[in-house]
Amino acid sequence: MKFFYSIFIFLVLFSCAPSPELNSAKKDEIRKEVQQFLMNYHEAIAKDGLTAEFDYLDASPNFFWVPPGYASALKYDSVRSILESNAKNFSEVQFTWRTLDLFPMSNSFVNFSGIVDGKMTDLSGVTAQMSILESGTIIKRAEGWKLLSGQSRMLNDSVK
Repeated sequence: MKFFYSIFIFLVLFSCAPSPELNSAKKDEIRKEVQQFLMNYHEAIAKDGLTAEFDYLDASPNFFWVPPGYASALKYDSVRSILESNAKNFSEVQFTWRTLDLFPMSNSFVNFSGIVDGKMTDLSGVTAQMSILESGTIIKRAEGWKLLSGQSRMLNDSVK
């Protein structure tokens, strides 16, 4: 009987051990995938407008985002509604990463932080330029990487 208890304790202890760390080669591979995902995201917005974001957002109940000027997180449906109502007001939207740091946490989770420079032209031809501090989490789903959560904050031009 003591033998079975010993085996049981051994299995419990080792089954709860943390998963091994990602090696640097795997982290680099994940960074490249996620960087390409984020570049594709901005290219899609430039081509098809703000509603192109839907293909890049995780529509699960775990999704949330804190947009610039908001004091609390919004769920997917609220973000979608805001994007749909604002998309029709712009003839051109362009975003580029000025800085981007990617932090792979596992094979399917990556934290990110960076500054996005944007240019949005409304239907009357007025162009607004902005810089946005963004941070969040990206998750790998069966269909690929998706933005799971995060926040955005407008920066003034003096931030570098």
